[in-house]
Order: sequence, then C-alpha cells, then structure tokens
Amino acid sequence: MSILKEGEAGLAVAAICRDYGIGNTMYYQWKSKYEGLEAPDLKRRRELEDENNYLKRMYADLELENRAIKDLLGKL
Repeated sequence: MSILKEGEAGLAVAAICRDYGIGNTMYYQWKSKYEGLEAPDLKRRRELEDENNYLKRMYADLELENRAIKDLLGKL
C-alpha cells in the first residue's frame, strides 16, 4: 500500500521500483489489483481469498472421496 501511495504522490515509477527492488510490471499489477483500497478493505480481501482457497481445497477433498466411493461401488 505504501508503495502505491508513493506513486500516487507523484514519484516516478522507475525510482519507486528501484528503491524497493521490484519490477515495473509488478508495480502495475499491484496498482491494477489494489488501487483505491484502504487497509481495512485490503485485510477483508485477504480474508475472503483465504476462505475461498480453504473452500476450494475442501471441495477437492470431498470430490476425491466421492469418486473413490463411486469407483468402489462400481466394482461391487
């Protein structure tokens, strides 16, 4: 967030990237993803991403169990 705020303040993107050791591409990716978000919004977004990843893993595990049961029942 602080890196993006420096860019909004008018500092040159090349100078910001050089100071923080990131590439221009990374800066613009962050800008497109996080521009306009404040700290609470960013925290909530991260929580939602974590929950989404947890649910995806849980679904994948259940799908594996379901397929295994179907295969077992199909053999019987």
